[in-house]
Amino acid sequence: MLDVIATIEGRIGCITLNRPKALNALSLNMVRDITQVLLDWQHHDQVLAVAVRGTHKEGPFGAFCAGGDIRFFHQAATSGDPRLEDFFTEEYRLNHLIHTYPKPYIALMDGIVMGGGMGISQGASVRVVTERSKMAMPETHIGLFPDVGGGYFLSRCAGRLGEYLGLTGHLLQGEDAVHAGLADGLVNSGKLEHLWQTLIDTPFENGEAVERWVTTRFDRLDKSGLAHRAEMDAVFGLPSVGDILQKLEAESDEWSVQTAKTLRHRSPLMLHVVLEQIRRARGMGLADDLRMERDLVRHCFALRPVTNSETVEGIRALAVDKDHNPHWKPARSEDVDAAEVAAFFVSPWPVHAHPLRELC
Repeated sequence: MLDVIATIEGRIGCITLNRPKALNALSLNMVRDITQVLLDWQHHDQVLAVAVRGTHKEGPFGAFCAGGDIRFFHQAATSGDPRLEDFFTEEYRLNHLIHTYPKPYIALMDGIVMGGGMGISQGASVRVVTERSKMAMPETHIGLFPDVGGGYFLSRCAGRLGEYLGLTGHLLQGEDAVHAGLADGLVNSGKLEHLWQTLIDTPFENGEAVERWVTTRFDRLDKSGLAHRAEMDAVFGLPSVGDILQKLEAESDEWSVQTAKTLRHRSPLMLHVVLEQIRRARGMGLADDLRMERDLVRHCFALRPVTNSETVEGIRALAVDKDHNPHWKPARSEDVDAAEVAAFFVSPWPVHAHPLRELC
């Protein structure tokens, strides 16, 4: 069974992620398949636009993409498998391709949309969520950072929402994703099959007509905005992780208490790295951000001993041993060494040899 089903139907290039038992988590082969299809279609006269969706165990939609295959990450890191390096280089190239794609790219983000799923959807020209969407960049939970361009798109959220989402990994429901600026519109999940079929059946004149038609399908939103936005800006705009925790732990309201509790369960080291990542990315273009993230991921997996990798330990606790008890080093944010954080932002490659040097 193919993990990526790609067909041209009418004037639409249709991509279906078809690995439902793994919630469509991306493998290296899936990244390669999607990349090749998009490269083939960008100059194909029949294809006016691309639409991408996921499947769940009962058929199309219901799950989009839960991210990269973290069990593979763990196995590859502990065994020295060079495909781990290939995965991130090729995934980030795919992210860049989607952001810069010359034709409309429509992401139907029903169900789980996390990590790598955000990477193949945030660059879409139309990002559609449903009432079932569960969107997050939860990488600090596994000792990683919000990659796949996360620094770029989180830093461009209003105010300090990007810092909040990147550090906490907070889960956004569909409508909240629209208010966060990480989706363009909400469509009831019951309408997706009809929307998909109509995209295929309609004789659109051009790609712009496809985009316009999809946006006319959006449902009215019930809320006027995200809850606790003022608190997010005030707290997550503070200079350091220490200041953020100190402010939260000085308060007694439920939002502050729960947010502090969440941060205390994340990798202390990676909280510091992520705050620096998002703030640096705010002044970067996409290509430079992806190069920075490629540097960071090499530090996470390759330049630290496996026994001292926050990422290997975080994945072990969540997905391998499943004891949900990661042994972070250091165990507390207050003990993080600023020099250790700074080292993550030193590129392992000279500019001319960077694996993403061609991106612009």
